Amino acid sequence: MTVLEELGPLADIPMEVDVELGRTTMKAREILSLVEGSIIRLTRSAGENMDIVIGGARLGSGEIVIMEDTVGVRITDFQEDN
Repeated sequence: MTVLEELGPLADIPMEVDVELGRTTMKAREILSLVEGSIIRLTRSAGENMDIVIGGARLGSGEIVIMEDTVGVRITDFQEDN
């Protein structure tokens, strides 16, 4: 029996999925000068691995992908509790 089959009706409960693309430190002056269209440089780039956190627990990892004008995450490792 798969995990999805075991969960049954609970499988439709929405859960928050967090994927952090990156962090940076900026001076207050830099933050105050931000306008629509400003670019904030991050330390990560396309193809780099990142953690996938669901319900506060790290459950896998993925890599940043760019598809047309959208940024996404391709899952490269996903842990299922048995």
